[in-house]
Amino acid sequence: MNTTNLHLVRHAATVTRHRRAALFGHRSAVLWFTGLSGAGKSTLAHAVEESLHQRGSHTYVLDGDNVRHGLCSDLRFSLEDRSENIRRIGETAKLFVDAGCIVLTAFISPLRIDREQARRLFEVGDFFEIYCRASIEICEQRDIKGLYQKARRGEIKEFTGISSPYEEPIQPDLIIDTGAESLEDSVERVLAFLLLRDVLKPSPS
Repeated sequence: MNTTNLHLVRHAATVTRHRRAALFGHRSAVLWFTGLSGAGKSTLAHAVEESLHQRGSHTYVLDGDNVRHGLCSDLRFSLEDRSENIRRIGETAKLFVDAGCIVLTAFISPLRIDREQARRLFEVGDFFEIYCRASIEICEQRDIKGLYQKARRGEIKEFTGISSPYEEPIQPDLIIDTGAESLEDSVERVLAFLLLRDVLKPSPS
């Protein structure tokens, strides 16, 4: 038992998640974008956020590189550190969901067990795993930083898809074939999915 938490008591807020949803006009949820480096997770997450913002939705993107400059700056890229990285992101996303936001996370999150543990933090219907599917060949073609080349030369250790595993989702909530679909079509598919899952309300005709 964790004895350090024996004297901690959760404070019940008067401004609840449901009140925030009524104010914002949409449900809060987390869109968990996963896929290889170069699969387009961040690009799609930010494009979806832009579209949601234009609708007046309250959103925030938790981006892998950005988070590692602050919240997770002490972590490296071993599987253990990657798991801790995802644990922290899951807990952070949970706070954003409670705050009434649609939070979009763009992380490779290579292990299924880590993604499932993140899902378990949320109520059913609040967590949506979106698999940005692209072949490693396409990801390498998009790699303007040359990370894949460095990984293949052994200059970058524990690089996902080359020297570290990526476990594809078995039953993701949505698959976006970012290797074939345009960004515009991908955004429309995500928005249609959010309408279907009652996160968003249909725009007045």
